[in-house]
Amino acid sequence: MLRIVIALALVLAAMPAQATEAGWALLRNGGQVVLMRHANAPGNGDPANFDIEKCGTQRNLSERGRQQARRIGALYDARAAPVEKVLTSRYCRARDTAVLAFGAGLVEPFPALDIAPDADALEAQKAEILSTIDGYTGSGNLVMVTHLAIIEALTGGSAREGEAIILSRAGDSLHVAARITFN
Repeated sequence: MLRIVIALALVLAAMPAQATEAGWALLRNGGQVVLMRHANAPGNGDPANFDIEKCGTQRNLSERGRQQARRIGALYDARAAPVEKVLTSRYCRARDTAVLAFGAGLVEPFPALDIAPDADALEAQKAEILSTIDGYTGSGNLVMVTHLAIIEALTGGSAREGEAIILSRAGDSLHVAARITFN
């Protein structure tokens, strides 16, 4: 019985690594669309004096988050996963994640990836994001750095800070093809 429990524990422990390897295999081939949650930014929400143009009024990346973002970029390079374009929320924590990971030259602000102020805005943003995903035909990968609420609205699931979700499209819905977790 103990051997069965140990064997089951080993199989379960290996599952995230397998999912990550499947994700890297997809990214090495290019042409994928990746939703990525910004790196570590302690706290919840933004202060009452929030101004999207001023990082000092927002919740920002921690030092751990900045290191995590740099590590994400280094792993993309080490794994030969070509990045063609990076679209990012205009929030500083998302933009900083994108720039630290992939360099400023590839990063473009994409307001549809911002946190939506209400349900109507969220529906409009989802439509714009889905249109961008549908229209993507690049040979490298498209990375979209955003927030948990946007990821949940698009996929119906959650994501850890800094986690990459490789998407597949089936009809009118998105599916998670693989995940890569960056610690």
